[in-house]
Amino acid sequence: MAANIDHIILVIAPEPEPHDNLIDRYLVASETADIPAVILLNKTDLIGEHNREQIQTLLSRYENLGYQVVQTSAAGAQDTPAPEVQDLVKGQTSVFVGQSGVGKSSIIQTLLPDQSLRVGAVSESTGKGVHTTTTARLFHLPIGGDLIDSPGIREFGLWHMTPQELEYGFREIRPLIGHCKFRNCRHMGDPGCALDAAAEAGEVSPERLKSFHRILQDMTEQQARGLKLS
Repeated sequence: MAANIDHIILVIAPEPEPHDNLIDRYLVASETADIPAVILLNKTDLIGEHNREQIQTLLSRYENLGYQVVQTSAAGAQDTPAPEVQDLVKGQTSVFVGQSGVGKSSIIQTLLPDQSLRVGAVSESTGKGVHTTTTARLFHLPIGGDLIDSPGIREFGLWHMTPQELEYGFREIRPLIGHCKFRNCRHMGDPGCALDAAAEAGEVSPERLKSFHRILQDMTEQQARGLKLS
């Protein structure tokens, strides 16, 4: 995680289809690093009747948790940065993260019209982004502030974290820490699990709980493999 930054801007788009588990991994990383996160929906021109409800449901889930959500489109605006994007980055040190193909380079191009950036496309066969950034890059913005563009990635591992840090990384789960019946509760259907009770009460969404379980399982498996290799 980059040091001395003001916020992480997580860029998503209707295409490639946003994956909530990847979004949650970025948010967990930002929460545990105590760095504010903003969700920036790019390519709003690709929203139509076929995906409008799905996108709105996804955005509402994070807005309800208190995350700032901003919508924009860099299409056809190569030399004119969108006001909502300027407001986000002006005078700030920002880190752009997100999977390949969401248009991070296109957004940066509008902020740095004199820079020649390689802009990628989305593969028609897979719907996945084509990588345009392989190493993190630092840009000094003419409007003031710095921008760090991180490589587009398909997965974001959190294997180095403890289960307790993962719990802290989910805003709605954080208040439940220590409230399970048993101290060694694995939150996987254990008796007296506070997470299960909160989910039944509608305080934790099924999607976020599923995402938590998946990340926890991935962490456990990766840590086990690491122990075997050491």
